[in-house]
Amino acid sequence: MTVLTTDPTSTPLDRELAAHPSIGDTVDQTLAMAWRALKKMRRNPEQWFDVTIQPLLFTAMFAYIFGGAISGSVQDYLPIVITGILAQTALTACMATGIQLREDMDKGVFDRFKSLPIARIAPLAGPALADLVRYGTAATLTILTGVVMGYRPGGGVPGVLAGWLMTVIAGWSLAWIFTYFGTVARSAQAVQGISMLIMFPLTFLSDAFVPADTLPGWLQTFVKINPVTLVVNAVRDLMNDGQFTTNVGWALLGCLAVVVVFLPLSVRSYSRKM
Repeated sequence: MTVLTTDPTSTPLDRELAAHPSIGDTVDQTLAMAWRALKKMRRNPEQWFDVTIQPLLFTAMFAYIFGGAISGSVQDYLPIVITGILAQTALTACMATGIQLREDMDKGVFDRFKSLPIARIAPLAGPALADLVRYGTAATLTILTGVVMGYRPGGGVPGVLAGWLMTVIAGWSLAWIFTYFGTVARSAQAVQGISMLIMFPLTFLSDAFVPADTLPGWLQTFVKINPVTLVVNAVRDLMNDGQFTTNVGWALLGCLAVVVVFLPLSVRSYSRKM
């Protein structure tokens, strides 16, 4: 793996050549940036709070508060709330990607990258790759908490693994939205504020916690096209029924669309600042 160090002797020509690196160099540089992000996570334990404590707290709180009112009992509500919490946790966790990116840019870390003849996507894709560990941790703890509370997935082990993978894919895909905000916002606080304004409508204006047919007609229209709804329905089909349905296909297509739109936007916005 390439070790990235600041090269004070690099020239504009070096940086111009870096704009068109080989695929192998790009992968190697991205892995180096991912390793840097993982080491940063290890040295800052507070970065794990939103993927360790929050899933446990929200799973228990939502199940016991809303279980009886929505499904008649906590046991009957668990198949709904666990899959909803998985989507919410993935969305919350990927918000941190944009915030951390903006903090690095504010602290001058990315100024050092300007002198490195590296692929422009590497400083963005590296942390996104490292965050897969955070998404996987959050999904695992949420599922285990549900099992302890009595959740028994109808899809069995294969369905749970597929639902877990769907959650991680969704988290990684949606993170590119917040990565873009991290490159255009003026501060980490601004990124957090914008992210919260997006997270709450996407999470609660979906069928993550309540059946969509109980909502007003005009609101159901938004719920049906909400990307969080697509992910939640896909995870439910996989974990609760063990079926690879059209919902899974739509969710994957939605994740792909997000990446296709926001990954180039993020790289372009970031490159302008280089």
